[in-house]
Amino acid sequence: MPCPSKCHGGPGYASPQDAIKGPREEVLFVTAPHANNGPDAIFTVDVNPDSDAFCQVISRVDVPNIGDEVHHTGWNACSSCHDKPTEKRSHLIVPCLNSDRIYVINVENEKEIYLEKTIEPSKLHSLNLSFPHTSHCLADGNIMISTLGEADGTPSGNFLLLDGKTFEPKGTWPADGKVVKFNYDFWYQPRRNLMISTEWGSPSHIKKGFNPAHVSEGLYGNSVHIFEWNSKKHLQTIDLPMPLGALPLEVRFLHEPTNENAFVGCALGSAIFRIHPDKKNPSVQTATLSASIPSKRVSGWSLPEMPALITDILISMDDRFLYVSCWLHGDIRQYDITDPSNIKLNSQVYIGGSIHSESNIQVLDQYHSEIPALYVKGRKIEGGPQMLQLSLDGKRLYVTTSLYKQWDQQFYPENVKSGATMIQVDIDPETGKMEINRNFLIDFGKVSGGPYLAHEMRYPGGDCTSDIWI
Repeated sequence: MPCPSKCHGGPGYASPQDAIKGPREEVLFVTAPHANNGPDAIFTVDVNPDSDAFCQVISRVDVPNIGDEVHHTGWNACSSCHDKPTEKRSHLIVPCLNSDRIYVINVENEKEIYLEKTIEPSKLHSLNLSFPHTSHCLADGNIMISTLGEADGTPSGNFLLLDGKTFEPKGTWPADGKVVKFNYDFWYQPRRNLMISTEWGSPSHIKKGFNPAHVSEGLYGNSVHIFEWNSKKHLQTIDLPMPLGALPLEVRFLHEPTNENAFVGCALGSAIFRIHPDKKNPSVQTATLSASIPSKRVSGWSLPEMPALITDILISMDDRFLYVSCWLHGDIRQYDITDPSNIKLNSQVYIGGSIHSESNIQVLDQYHSEIPALYVKGRKIEGGPQMLQLSLDGKRLYVTTSLYKQWDQQFYPENVKSGATMIQVDIDPETGKMEINRNFLIDFGKVSGGPYLAHEMRYPGGDCTSDIWI
């Protein structure tokens, strides 16, 4: 998908405004752990409604190992390299949570993708790193990947650097060698000389499934970390107030590269915090609660109260809306963030989840309205809304239902048994109101070799969660 600003010649788009004018997405690249004991896969799926292969897998890579847990992906180059005509968005970087491998997938021909390189665990372990998670390309030609553990699985927040040409590890990112206690996601904003990282928890405990007692035992995080981008120095840790700040996962700066606002979604805390300069001391960042989603009083579940469990957030390319996926409650919430200091719920749809009319869980809240189970093209949607990807023009939201295999098995065993799904939500360009598209379904339980647990999605030309402007 070529960028409209041909004068630059590099990958991606010159600005978020140019990205919005980009061509409609025709395919998505999807990471998909195997639900049983087969190899994980990366798929190219057709999302062009005029195509004969609409909603089908048109290319795939089955990785050569078992139990990797392919998860999030990043690019070798993106819009941060838009002024470099020699750069090309040609490879997906695929960190594997469970095995500590990193796969490099050549996607130049989206219909014939293939595995080009494997970075084996020993190369990460030699740098005392494990559990690689989020990958971002950098303007200097390197690729940076957050890691959550030391080689033995001890929690440790560090960042791996890969050479963008050879894909060989070349060291770690912090200039002073210091690391933070936990790690997860990160987003950098060069024009503001900042990077923000977030926290999940202890890799060895994450791999065993979620135990609420581990939160009080200090095995999960509730902080965000501020780094100076140019010097690579850790500047500040912001401890988010508990319980709302528990498990701050995804972080997103607004796309406009001079904007001072970022949002963080806290999974267990089911809250959204805005990260921004302190009014009294603008050189210091602070966190302000923007929204919180109350837990539901329930029976028939493992705990008496069920959190929404915010597992993904996404900001539209025009910085108008913040999308929030609530994996347990089953709803996607869309907030108007035109005024980032006063965000407002604008639209809401329910996709699976744990509290619909056909679940075995009863909501005891007095004013709870019954939520019907969702069927799309005859398929009951198991699991809840997890990963989100929005079209560049903001009109189509793609949603997958798998979080992490071990946690899926714990909370949504039927989703593991039958395989995850991808559905589409249509968005009115004027009002922003969301509506589930009943004609779109990709059932990864029926894909050859499966069932699979579809997770993250990328577009060949760039998307709302991978491109950063410098």
